[in-house]
This record gives sequence, structure tokens and C-alpha cells, in this order.
Amino acid sequence: MPLLTEEHRARVGRSTSPRTETVTRREIRRYAVATRQRDPRYLAGDGITANLFTRFFEDIPSLDALQPNGQTADPLTHGLPLARQMAGGSEVTFHRPIRPGDVLTGVRTLTGLEEKQGRRGAALFCTLELRVTDAAGQPVVTEVHKRILR
Repeated sequence: MPLLTEEHRARVGRSTSPRTETVTRREIRRYAVATRQRDPRYLAGDGITANLFTRFFEDIPSLDALQPNGQTADPLTHGLPLARQMAGGSEVTFHRPIRPGDVLTGVRTLTGLEEKQGRRGAALFCTLELRVTDAAGQPVVTEVHKRILR
């Protein structure tokens, strides 16, 4: 019996509200220190790592909003039949370098939802896309992220 209903499938194509943030040297440096980066560009706030921009467009959650796995509920996948989420890989395309002072807007979209049966039972495969544009609306970063729910 399928786990996904038409209501679940209707989520495909839904997006988060656009979120606009300004890249600062301080945020780049803070992230570099927190993730123990050694690259002098990151420590000086001149460069940016691939992982920074994905979290850059999220709210800072309160501790009581964290789930047992340390994550927050994703509005695009929350309430799907299987709740245990695992990363299934990411593909990141930088269309241009990200620099301090850039004003960027990010929008996440659920672009795919597929149910599969495996040796360990049912699994849901979610595809999420983050599109980041600059103040002129030009693409800066595109991330396609796969999430596996069991």
C-alpha cells in the first residue's frame, strides 16, 4: 500500500518564502571558526564555503524547536509519512563567487517526491532545490539536495 497520498504529492512545486540576507565578512569568519576551516580566505572573511549559504537563509532556531536529531522541522517535508531523515547528497553549482556585501535572496523548493520499497522497507526520496540570486536577480548558487526519509 503506497505511503504517499495525492495531498503529499501536491506539495511538489511548493516553495519557501524568499529570504534576503546580506553577506558580511563577520558571518563568513564566524562560520569558518565554527567549522574549523583553515583556509585563510575564509578566516579573513574573503571567501565562502559551500555549506554556509545553505544555512544562511534559515532562521536561528530556539533550543526547544530542535528535534531529537538536532534538526528543525522543514516546512517543505514536515508531516510526510516517514519522519527519520538522512542526507542523500547535494549537488552545488556556483554561478559566480560570493563576496562580502552581496545581497542575496534564497528560495527553497520541493522539486521531487518519490516512494521506493527496498530491503529495509519503504523509503521516501525528496529532492529540494535552493536557488540563490543577487540583487539584480541573477543566479549566484543552485543547490539540489536529496533527502531520504525512512
